[in-house]
Amino acid sequence: MADYIVGDIQGCYKGLKKLLTKLKFNPQTDHLYAVGDLVARGEDSLSVLQYCHDLGEHFHSVLGNHDLHLLAISAEIRAPKPSDKLQKLLSYAQRDTLFGWLRHMPLAMHYQQHTLICHAGLYPAWSLCDAIEFSKEIEHVLQQPNYELFLQNMYGNTPNVWMPGLKGTERQRFIVNAFTRMRYLENQGGMNFTCKAPPSQAPHNLRPWFQFYNPYLLNKRVVFGHWASLQGQTHSAQFVGLDTGYVWGNRLTAFDLQEHNLISIKAT
Repeated sequence: MADYIVGDIQGCYKGLKKLLTKLKFNPQTDHLYAVGDLVARGEDSLSVLQYCHDLGEHFHSVLGNHDLHLLAISAEIRAPKPSDKLQKLLSYAQRDTLFGWLRHMPLAMHYQQHTLICHAGLYPAWSLCDAIEFSKEIEHVLQQPNYELFLQNMYGNTPNVWMPGLKGTERQRFIVNAFTRMRYLENQGGMNFTCKAPPSQAPHNLRPWFQFYNPYLLNKRVVFGHWASLQGQTHSAQFVGLDTGYVWGNRLTAFDLQEHNLISIKAT
């Protein structure tokens, strides 16, 4: 039995199957985790969701920004982006089954208590326990009959600094943005959503979120995706970046949770 976490699949079904073949993934005994962004720019988001859904209890994922945007599209709150290839999925007769399944996914999850899995990262003022509790807040609203109201209000860049007293829509938006959109923070802890470049090309007033001191992370690990230009280069075993840009012609990467090594395949 083996446990793997895969980086941003982005609807690249052929790439996912190729990586699983390299891993010798056994869907009866192994478990596959994902850092979110299951869908979007790849050739077959429908097949990705169907395959992962059919793995049942052997598949676990957090939500990424593209997954949340898909839910907003399904609720007719937003239109598909021109770069997304979602028509096959949106035309699927049983799409509501898959969308309902997505709505029950968290924004963050534990793996054996010492590892946190999330899409974009862990805001430096939060512990792993905080992350799970904040994720549960969003899980709760996504599973309510009026979840569309949450999706309408989740878009926006403010507030960008965490304050424990945040309430309502502002609190929910900050939690979503921290888990699904964060890359850089300004010196005072404000999230910057403009810069997507690798750290070597970023303005001097910005630092990756994982370079900020977090007193709660002793002997803990954070596994994340979202940041293709980073190419997984955090220079720390404590922070494992798995978005290596397969959909952009680079690599699709998995992390073996027991052997603690990375396995990749190249885009062809």
